[in-house]
Amino acid sequence: MKVLLVNGSPHKNGCTYTALCEVAKALNEADIETEIFWIQNKPIGGCISCHSCTKLGKCVFDDVVNEFREKAAEADGFVFGSPVHFSSASGNITAFMDRLFYSDFCGNKGHTFKYKPAAAITSARRAGTTATFDQLNKYFTFSQMPVISSRYWNMVHGASAEEVLQDEEGMQTMRILGRNMAYFLKCIDAGKKAGIPLPQKEKTRFTNFIR
Repeated sequence: MKVLLVNGSPHKNGCTYTALCEVAKALNEADIETEIFWIQNKPIGGCISCHSCTKLGKCVFDDVVNEFREKAAEADGFVFGSPVHFSSASGNITAFMDRLFYSDFCGNKGHTFKYKPAAAITSARRAGTTATFDQLNKYFTFSQMPVISSRYWNMVHGASAEEVLQDEEGMQTMRILGRNMAYFLKCIDAGKKAGIPLPQKEKTRFTNFIR
């Protein structure tokens, strides 16, 4: 089993990375393979609602988003991490996730992420973590992904990687998150081996508020 952890910070080895490493360490101790995927710091354009993904099966802009989607198809779980920028997720991770989840929903019928557990983590010097946490979790509930929790909201505090390491409660929250993710993945695996079927599917209904 493998978990992909996404570093949505412009800093490859900064605060968000430090928190993700603590989650990865707990997963590794539970015999879960991990990979930290950095979305890099080049500008990522947002979704332009061109609907090309419905025909292509991927985003029309062939960049880091499609690169990640290929990896995601083979993963069993996900952790998406972002620093707080003006009380919300970073611009790059927002554009990344908008295009990633929308193109998968429209072009791949959501099969890349559906029923795979996911979690969000946030990093800030001081505030804005809960707003960012809420923002990221909405992608998972849209995609029928079980959301994994810890013992507190998944956040760390610090202005540098060194300060994050001093956030004892935050780092403990990351470790518990990793253990909970590992437990849930093993429960899913046991369910598959026991022959438990996936939930019954229904045809998607779209309802507009204006008739």
